[in-house]
Amino acid sequence: MLNSEKLAIAAHLHVLLRRKTGRVTDTEWMASNTDYATEVVRFARESAHKDGHADLEEWAGKLEAAMLPTPVAPPIASRLLDAVSVPLAASRKAPAPPPAPDAPPPEERYIRGIR
Repeated sequence: MLNSEKLAIAAHLHVLLRRKTGRVTDTEWMASNTDYATEVVRFARESAHKDGHADLEEWAGKLEAAMLPTPVAPPIASRLLDAVSVPLAASRKAPAPPPAPDAPPPEERYIRGIR
């Protein structure tokens, strides 16, 4: 997930926490620090259960999902091996057709021998 998306979720949760509980948070730190975000999620869920604020629970879940590590693409070597593992018979091209009988020899095709 993009950092700007994490920041947007953190900002929305910040506003909700400020309005519903009076708690002030640091949105940039929340979007970049997993430990701080985890603590804010814990506090938001605790407040949601205690005071009945369903929207806090919803946005805490969104922040928690945003802070999960993104899956890493496999190393380039394994992707190359997958690409090369095509059977050789399937990767072979058909031979080029023979030249037409009325085509001029290659040396006569070019003007003054320029190739």
